[in-house]
Amino acid sequence: MDKIGLLSAKLMYLQKKIPKKGYVNMEKKYVFSFVITSLVCVVLLATSFNMGLMSTLASNGTFNRFAKNVSKAREDDKLPRFAYLVSGSKGDLESLWRILRVLYHPRNQYIVHLDLESPVDDRLELASRINNDPMYSKTGNVYMITKANLVTYTGPTMVANTLHACAILLKRSPNWDWFINLSASDYPLVTQDDLLHTFSTLDRNLNFIEHTSHLKWKNEKRAMPIMIDPGLYMLNKSNVFWVKPTRSLPTAFKLFTGSAWMVLSRSFVEYTIWVICNVPEFSKTAVNHDLHYIAWNNPPRQHPLALSLRDMEQMIARGSAFGRKFRSNDPVLDKIDQELLKRTNETGFTPGGWCGGKPECSVVEDVARIRLSLGAERLKGLVDRLVSESKSGKNQCK
Repeated sequence: MDKIGLLSAKLMYLQKKIPKKGYVNMEKKYVFSFVITSLVCVVLLATSFNMGLMSTLASNGTFNRFAKNVSKAREDDKLPRFAYLVSGSKGDLESLWRILRVLYHPRNQYIVHLDLESPVDDRLELASRINNDPMYSKTGNVYMITKANLVTYTGPTMVANTLHACAILLKRSPNWDWFINLSASDYPLVTQDDLLHTFSTLDRNLNFIEHTSHLKWKNEKRAMPIMIDPGLYMLNKSNVFWVKPTRSLPTAFKLFTGSAWMVLSRSFVEYTIWVICNVPEFSKTAVNHDLHYIAWNNPPRQHPLALSLRDMEQMIARGSAFGRKFRSNDPVLDKIDQELLKRTNETGFTPGGWCGGKPECSVVEDVARIRLSLGAERLKGLVDRLVSESKSGKNQCK
């Protein structure tokens, strides 16, 4: 495989082709990082522009405001910045809105997406909320994919949607260090200040991706069958289906499977997505964890277990940055708000060092000032251990 690679070419193609004024999950524990290079790349390349580009919520140069940002960083500001993609589907409006409020920090960037299966009224409502929110309007760092993409569970359209968002973020803003993809079923277990503090001392080339090459039965059931995703050519969602004959396993590169949720460095996103362990210069940056707390049946089923109050102690003990899967408005979310995030206003933002004004967090003050909680210590303990293991080569790209 040459250095650019097929998927890298795809990403750069998207970056060049997205119109200047255009903008442009789901669940599966395991998705293939490289099902078959030629098929996925050709299909995505041929269809990505039928999926809908991101359009602005207002026509007054939102991207320009975003690039400048109203918050002025100090010269000694060494904190990182995150770029989030938060996705949802039918019935996820309120959950997506809640996690967006909880995740918000004026130094970060956010793209939200309700897929084509969600009702038009829900997508219009989300667009209206974002457009009319005083904070989002002022800082200009929250965007919505208003022309929804059709995303098929477990299909390549899910990969294409992520690639699309990454391409937009790369094209429109140079001011972020890590990309994080979440769904409306996720929820943070630490504040953004805690996350910023933990990542401030890390090598900014590190990538947190849970992965393994020990495929076993997945070779026959997932790698060898040829998948067709109707979402690539239909307007209504339909399950993927398999066609014959099957194919042989590739020999030019190594197959990996892992979590669909990740924290990717900007440098890696600029190169490509999903091929990290097959590129020597990036394989050493892989940290084998997705920073999520997820509970599974044994053996794992198609979907993880829904987290509840009984999981609270274990979630805290693991020290993860995020948890999934949560039911909408489950009481455990309120407990996380109160005990971990110190968020007392259910419609407000998570308090942080940047917050000013009355009511709290109605004004952006110093975006380089952070206010730590006990979550920072827990998360740092987990990340330090994971980075140490990755440096030793333990569980890395194997």
